[in-house]
Amino acid sequence: MTGKSPNAKKQIKHLRRGLSIYKTGRSPFWHARLYDSVKRRYVVKTTKETSRLDAAEVAEEIVADYRSKQNTSHAAQKDRSFEHYAHLLSEMTRVQKKGARNKYAFSDEYKILYREGDGVVSYFGKYDVGKITSGMVRDYLVFLDKRRDKPLAPSTKAKQCMMIRKVLMLALEDGVIDIIPPMPKQRTVDKPRISFTDKEYKKLLEVARACADRGDKVRGVEVTREHYNLIVFAVHSFLRPTETELFGIRFCDIETKDDPKHLLMTLTGKTGYRTSASLEAAVDIFEKQRELHAGTADTDYVFMPQYDNRTTAVNTYRRIFNHFLDEAKLKTDKDGNARSPYSLRHYALQTRLRKSEGKVNIYWLAENAGTSVEQLERFYLKRMEPTGERVRNIQSFG
Repeated sequence: MTGKSPNAKKQIKHLRRGLSIYKTGRSPFWHARLYDSVKRRYVVKTTKETSRLDAAEVAEEIVADYRSKQNTSHAAQKDRSFEHYAHLLSEMTRVQKKGARNKYAFSDEYKILYREGDGVVSYFGKYDVGKITSGMVRDYLVFLDKRRDKPLAPSTKAKQCMMIRKVLMLALEDGVIDIIPPMPKQRTVDKPRISFTDKEYKKLLEVARACADRGDKVRGVEVTREHYNLIVFAVHSFLRPTETELFGIRFCDIETKDDPKHLLMTLTGKTGYRTSASLEAAVDIFEKQRELHAGTADTDYVFMPQYDNRTTAVNTYRRIFNHFLDEAKLKTDKDGNARSPYSLRHYALQTRLRKSEGKVNIYWLAENAGTSVEQLERFYLKRMEPTGERVRNIQSFG
């Protein structure tokens, strides 16, 4: 008579590469199974948790503790492989970004490192960090292009090079290597997003109001004045139309201030933590949103709070915004370049500079919008039409 061993795995959950949790028939507890890249073997430890979610958390703690002890005990004979330092970087990043509102902060780097088949670790993993050259990195970029129908964009290649450099920087800090080889230069072409003219923006608002008043439906979602409010708020707050900024801001993140009247917003966006001030018109929209969602908690989202999943909120609004653009015949500019919700931020920054006639402090404006003066000049202001003040200056006589 034969039967399954009580130690056979009954349930298994893969958390990420090299780490999983599982249950056997013999124990009520979940076990963590992690891969030791230095010793080239798997290590199993009990989490002492019966809940799968709690076990997943404990598994991460077990990995961090194991790596810490591993690095201490192997300090005299440090592993020189690229894979070793990639694992160190991955663990450091995971801890640093733990609890960050930007949920992609860790996963984006992890994908570049461990993408199956052609990730950085897949290609360089077994190499000695001291023997990686600029030529090898260039060969890697060629290898990536050969695996695709179209070559990678220069900006994407630059991200691969940046990740390789980050890994090698850890080896440099440990004294394992003396120098980091120069990364191949990537010629990038700036592609500033398309904005609106004042006339086009006015038409967009008119169409958005009309769509809301008619109760248009986009994929079953009814268009309301809240979707119109989003446009106005975006333009008068300079926020990015992302999960962490425009769609991540909550009522408790905003204070109404006077002298002059504005909203003070606390954000953790693309460029990290910042406090940002709005223009006066955003105050009225904020109060309308309070009335619209009366009775909601301070921790609720200001816009489209019915969507707990903010990715769903962003995607739903993008489809509605595209409906507005289609109805207003503004989906593309005269050159066929497509507009998106990000076009509102570009319009906001361009309009602020244009209407101030050059009086606004460009450094303060950039800081308030969570960007830099260089980014303003390269991406936001590149296609801005000349202001009246500039034209008068050009036409002036001494």
